[in-house]
Amino acid sequence: MFKTLEELIAVIRQRKGSPVKESYTNKLLSNKKLSVEKVKEEITELIGAIENNTNKVHESADVLYHLMVLLEANGIKIEDVMDELKKRQK
Repeated sequence: MFKTLEELIAVIRQRKGSPVKESYTNKLLSNKKLSVEKVKEEITELIGAIENNTNKVHESADVLYHLMVLLEANGIKIEDVMDELKKRQK
């Protein structure tokens, strides 16, 4: 199940290391302001989907994708986030 997330992270990191000219991911990676705005937009859309009980899975996927790009653009490794979450387990 988490293989897809790992593959997504690998693609984001590949794009960061070897930009592809027409890549939406590269557009977000190279424009941190745009990346932040997209995360805000997608979270708002997810909240609306939850409130209206529509497109929740679709909007959740959008949030995860944009968040992963934002984290990578800012040098935040998902592995470090996962380690932090593990520390918080009781």
